[in-house]
Amino acid sequence: MTDVGAPMAKSSAVVQIGGLGSTQRRDAWWVEIVPVAILLGGFGIYATFRAFEGKFYAWGPYLSPFYSPLIDPMHHWWRFSPALLILAGPLGFRATCYYYRKAYYRAFFLDPPACAVSEGGREAYRGETRFPFILQNLHRWFLYVAFIFLAFLWWDAIRAFFFPEGFGIGVGSLVLLANIVLLTLYTLSCHSLRHLAGGKLDCFSCTSFGPTRYTAWRSLNGLNARHMLFAWMSLISVGLADLYVRMVSAGLLKDIRLL
Repeated sequence: MTDVGAPMAKSSAVVQIGGLGSTQRRDAWWVEIVPVAILLGGFGIYATFRAFEGKFYAWGPYLSPFYSPLIDPMHHWWRFSPALLILAGPLGFRATCYYYRKAYYRAFFLDPPACAVSEGGREAYRGETRFPFILQNLHRWFLYVAFIFLAFLWWDAIRAFFFPEGFGIGVGSLVLLANIVLLTLYTLSCHSLRHLAGGKLDCFSCTSFGPTRYTAWRSLNGLNARHMLFAWMSLISVGLADLYVRMVSAGLLKDIRLL
């Protein structure tokens, strides 16, 4: 019988991880980060170009989500793109998102490239305790800002159904509606919101509004499980919504009226 008080036997095999990409994994671990790098990198290039473009894009009741809320469109006091006046809000919420941090740390910083894959180097691990990564702690505050932007985008989506001649439904109306629905799902599935609703509590019955917070927490749990899906779908939808409004306003695409 083994003596329970005896020290555990040490394995003679010592696992050593070498340089960048060293791993004992036998699967194609790099496949996961390739589409992330392509999609996130492509969106970053497109959004950067649009953010610094001086002209804003709107057509009829449609306004590109990149410019909502639209501030000083005629450049009375701001000579640069109106998008730069609001960029910090949506960009800050996305950049500090828990899921996106994992995605771009792996895809662009290779920190680490994947689970059980070496990132190389001998530098001591500091996590997000130094600049600029310490700013990731502002995510909860960016969540509050995101709700302000959602209010403006919902207003834009509703307004997209009202043309000069009255109520109507165009393809652009549905594009903007789908975009704000996906953005809302992405925001409501946020880990910080789930935490605020009750994720930090050990006892719902011991706190004020316990049953209400429990119901909210249960509902947000279901959304939170699909946070990654909503993150990508809303990223694609906001880019496509901007592209659609831009093409229609430039005369490259005709908006089809369904009603």
